[in-house]
Amino acid sequence: MDGPHSQIAIVGGGMAGLSCATKLAAAGHRVWVFDKGRGPGGRMAARRAEIAGKAVSFDHGAQYFTARDPDFREAVDGWRQAGVVARWAGAERSIGGEAWVGVPGMNGPIRAMADALDLTGGEVLWGQRVERLTRQGDVWRMQTEVDAYTADTVLVAVPAEQAQDLLTDAAPHFASVAGSVTSEPCWAVMAAFAQRLPIAAEGLRNPDAPFSWAARNSAKPGRTGNECWVLHASPARSREILELPKEDAAAALLADFFVQTGIAPVDPIHLAAHRWLYAMPTALDGEPARYDADLRIGIAGDYLHSPRVEGAWLSGAALAQRVLAES
Repeated sequence: MDGPHSQIAIVGGGMAGLSCATKLAAAGHRVWVFDKGRGPGGRMAARRAEIAGKAVSFDHGAQYFTARDPDFREAVDGWRQAGVVARWAGAERSIGGEAWVGVPGMNGPIRAMADALDLTGGEVLWGQRVERLTRQGDVWRMQTEVDAYTADTVLVAVPAEQAQDLLTDAAPHFASVAGSVTSEPCWAVMAAFAQRLPIAAEGLRNPDAPFSWAARNSAKPGRTGNECWVLHASPARSREILELPKEDAAAALLADFFVQTGIAPVDPIHLAAHRWLYAMPTALDGEPARYDADLRIGIAGDYLHSPRVEGAWLSGAALAQRVLAES
C-alpha cells in the first residue's frame, strides 16, 4: 500500500461532494476530499479581480439557489445563522420566487462546509486533481498530479463528463451512467462599470435570448465595490461562440447585453469571460445517488437529481446515506 490512506475519499469538493462529506463526518467517519480547484466553489465559484485599486468578487457560476426540500432548508437555515448565506430580495422581485446567495460570495457555504470538515479530522485537499483510479487489493488507489493516495471507499462527485472519464476502467457500470448525460455549455461574462447602468432590475432572465441571465452582482448581500454585472449566455448562444478566445467571447456577449436591454453601450472598466463546458446537465431519472457496496464506490451529482444547487446537495446527502446504510 503506497501513499497516505483514508477511510473514505471523495473526488470533488463542490456542493455534492461536501454535502456527502458533511453527513459522513457527522456519523464519525474520517473523510478526505480531493478537488482540482485552488479553493472552494466548483460551479459556485467566485472570481476575484482588482478594479480601481479595490478587490471585487464576481459570482461567475451559480447565481442563486432555492431551498424547497425540508432537509436542505434545514441546512440552509444553519448557513443563514452562520452568516454564510442570505436572501437576495432584488432577484426575488425579478424572478418571482425565493433566491438565496452565498456570503460574501456564492462559495460561502462551500467554504463553511470545508472548514467544518477540518474540525472533524477530515481534510479538503485543494489543487489535487485525481487523474487515475485503480483497484489495489482491498483498497482504491488514487493518483493525482503530484502524489498517490489510497482509501477504503471512494465516492465520485464531479460533473458527469469528468466522472465518466475517471470511472471508465475503475467502475464501468457507473461510467456508463455518467456517460448517458448531456450537459449544455455556458459562457459567463464578468463586467464592471464606473457608473451605475440605467437598469432597475437586479436580475434579468430570458432563456430564449442571447444571454439567458444577467445579474447586478454588486447588488447581492455582502458585496461591495463598483457596478458589477455577470452575464450568462444561453446554451444556443454559447454553442455558437464556444471556441472563441475569451476576449472575443466577452466582447460579443457584452454587445448582446446592450442590444437586449436597449441601453446605450458603455465601456467597461473590467471585462473577463469564463467558459463552463458542463454548466447545465440533463438530469437522469432514477436514484439520486448510486453506490456499489461490494466495490465500495459511488457517484453523486446534480445530474442524478436535478441541475440545481439543491439537487447537488440532495444527491450528495443521498450517497452518504447509502454508504452509512451499508457500513
